[in-house]
Amino acid sequence: MSGPRQFPLPFAHEPSYAPADFMVAACNEAAMAWLRRAEDWPQRRLALSGPAGSGKSHMLRIWAGRVGAICLVGHTLRFAPVGGPLAIDDADLAPERALLHMLNAAAEAGWPVLLTGRGAPARWSTVLPDLASRLRAITHVPIETPDDEMLRALFARLLADRQLAVAEPVQDWLRLRLPRTAGVLREAAARLDRLAYSAGRPASRVLAARVLTDMMSAELIPGDGDVETSEEASEAGLCPDPQRGRAPLNPQT
Repeated sequence: MSGPRQFPLPFAHEPSYAPADFMVAACNEAAMAWLRRAEDWPQRRLALSGPAGSGKSHMLRIWAGRVGAICLVGHTLRFAPVGGPLAIDDADLAPERALLHMLNAAAEAGWPVLLTGRGAPARWSTVLPDLASRLRAITHVPIETPDDEMLRALFARLLADRQLAVAEPVQDWLRLRLPRTAGVLREAAARLDRLAYSAGRPASRVLAARVLTDMMSAELIPGDGDVETSEEASEAGLCPDPQRGRAPLNPQT
């Protein structure tokens, strides 16, 4: 008699910020080079910008670990004494007076400050003139758009981090139909993981099609919303490809 079927437990996925897990590529080489020479930062301040999932939080934590910086999160930032280098993630969401205080305190003590945000600090929405002037003076390094090779490797890493086995043709099929952003790939990996768990079967091209449909319905990616997701339709239908028009739904597996 065979034993009961076992399924993986749906533990929450925690991203790794270990230096060994960071993927260096052309899109982030300039930022990484700046992080290696904090002594050259003008006014000892640097800001990294990029969309969600671009790796700016990972780079901030790598730098913080290397120099012993205090890691803070923008929306929870409060007045506090500054006793060392500062790393403020999502600084564009920080309360203005708290951010201004921390920048001033770090400058007076001579400590370096690393900030991250969605865009250049000079373009952050600010009311305080003093803060606006300090943000305009910060050296800004954007994280560039990743190339195809980086996106392919990143998607494979995101799936492997979740211990989710997905055939490479299925990975390519889904990735090529998604916007070219790391944040969208991260969301797709999370949805595919949850769907494979709830379905109790491996992540196939059928489940990948359902993920694509769900993300279109949630308006996370562009599309006409007419993707067929039944197994029969998945074998014979068409699916919108935002980059290449329309492409066959079934990859070569």
